[in-house]
Amino acid sequence: MKFSGWPDAGELVVGKIDEIEDFGVFVDLEEYEDKRGLIHISEVASGWIKNVRDHVREGQIVVCKVLDVDEGHEQIDLSLKDVNDHQRSEKIQQWKNEQKADNWMDLAVGEEIDDEEYTAIATELIGVHGSLYDGFKQAAIHGEEALSDTDLSADEIDAIVETARENVSVPYVTVTGYVDLENPSPSGVDGIRKALEAGQGNGDIPDEIDLEVSYVGAPEYRIKVKAPNYKTAESQLEASADRAVTTIESHGGEGEFHRERRTDDE
Repeated sequence: MKFSGWPDAGELVVGKIDEIEDFGVFVDLEEYEDKRGLIHISEVASGWIKNVRDHVREGQIVVCKVLDVDEGHEQIDLSLKDVNDHQRSEKIQQWKNEQKADNWMDLAVGEEIDDEEYTAIATELIGVHGSLYDGFKQAAIHGEEALSDTDLSADEIDAIVETARENVSVPYVTVTGYVDLENPSPSGVDGIRKALEAGQGNGDIPDEIDLEVSYVGAPEYRIKVKAPNYKTAESQLEASADRAVTTIESHGGEGEFHRERRTDDE
C-alpha cells in the first residue's frame, strides 16, 4: 500500500535511486504514489564529493530525510547524509514490515478487492494502531478486541484476525512461579483438584496467554505463563496463584505463592 499524499518535512522515507546526475540523485519514493525526490550532491555524503557514483548506484534502496516539500512545484528535497545507521536500519525494518502486512491484507480480504475497499480497510487499521503491521500484530495477540475500535464489519475483523494468527510471529515472554497447596480437611484431594482448576483459569484465559499448572513435588505446583509481555505475564501469574490459594482456603486447606522452587526434585 502506498500513500497518495505527500511526505512531511523531517520525515524519514524509503526510496529507490532512479537516476544519478553530476548535481545530485533522483529517488522514487517507495511509500508514496508517483512521488519522486532529489538528493542534491551536497546532501549525498559529508565532505567533498568528487563523483556521486562513488557513494550511490541506480536501483539502490536508500533511507532519506525529507528536507523540504513544495507541492506546487511537485518538488521534494531529500538528504542521505542526515540519516544515521540506527535510523536507516529501523526505517528499513518498518518498511519491510509494512510490505509483509500488505501481503497479509491480500490474504485476508482477497486480491480481487478494489482499491477503494482496500484503502478503507487499511485506513481503519492504521487509524487505530498506527500502521498495517501493528494492526495485524495486535490482532494476532488480542484477537477481535484489538479491532473493536474500528468500523470494520464482523466478517472483515474475523478475516484479519484469522490471517494474523496464521502469519504473524509474535514475541512472547515466559515467567514461572510456584504455589504450595495443602488440604488436611475432608475435601482432601478434591479440594486440591478444584484449586488447580482455578489456578488454570477454569477455561477462561485470554487467547494470547498460555498458562500451565503442573505438579513438582508435594505440596508444590508450578505455574508457567507465556504472554506477549512481562507486565501481562506477571499479572496472569499472580492472578493464577491467587485463584488457587483462594480456592484451597475455601475448601479448608492452605496455600502459599512463591517465586522459587522449594522441592529438590521434579
